[in-house]
Amino acid sequence: MTANRMPTPVAEREQELAGWTPAGIRLTWFWDVPEFRRALGLLLVLALSAYLLLPLLTLLLWAFADEWRYPSVIPQHFSLKWWDWVFTNGDVGSAARYSFETAPVVTLISAAICLPAAYSFSRFRFPGRRALFISLLAANAFPKIGLYVAIATLFFRLDLMGTFWGVVLIQLVGTLVLMVWIPAAGFDAVARELEEAARDAGAGPLRVFWSITLPLAMPAIIVACFLAFLAAFDEAQGTLIVGSPTIVTMPVLMYTLVVNYPEPVGAIFSILLSAPSIVLLLLARRFLLAGYLAAGFKGR
Repeated sequence: MTANRMPTPVAEREQELAGWTPAGIRLTWFWDVPEFRRALGLLLVLALSAYLLLPLLTLLLWAFADEWRYPSVIPQHFSLKWWDWVFTNGDVGSAARYSFETAPVVTLISAAICLPAAYSFSRFRFPGRRALFISLLAANAFPKIGLYVAIATLFFRLDLMGTFWGVVLIQLVGTLVLMVWIPAAGFDAVARELEEAARDAGAGPLRVFWSITLPLAMPAIIVACFLAFLAAFDEAQGTLIVGSPTIVTMPVLMYTLVVNYPEPVGAIFSILLSAPSIVLLLLARRFLLAGYLAAGFKGR
């Protein structure tokens, strides 16, 4: 019979790394129990849901609260009076009008400028293409407040401060990356073989673009337009610097409401400000989940 060998220091270290104690008890035995893994996964999902949803629930409660004092978990009294105040306030109506005027204009101008650029990045190879494509991120790589102040200095000389077009141009800065990168990925996802087959059938370059390339890339373009609209709609810092006090949009007005008015007013305005984002993201959901949208980023 062979004598029992004492474990070497290396073997003991390997056992410790594997979760074994010197007494031969595996510390991670519970991980082999399927019920425990499912319970742990459910616990993590519930914790993440609570982290994300509790602030939203608090926001909804504040929006309908008339009185809410500590230590009560829910408001002592509910009321709609602050909703009536918000909808009858002239400043809120003016801010909503400016927001829904500037954001569509910014989206259209951004599409007119960036979609040809996105197609060029996708279909043509030229010196410095990759560096120029990456450089579009420069506007988002640094704190925007410094960039906005520098642009405001230029706008002051051009007499664009406090004007509609000054606000449009400052909001345009935040949409450039979205309107170039996402459509470029959509154009990349269009198979070149389809375009070549159309040309072999006698279609010209414009006919190929309008009949083949553009329809297949349209989901990516729609998503980019939605996100560009939301970026312009929610932009506050640049609009505050360039537009105030003449042009006050909803995000800019939000600062005043949060500081100077009761909590229900800020909660109601936050809900109203979030409504376009929720609606557009729900409309774009099937495009955002499409696998071919991400396929165009390969090799960049």
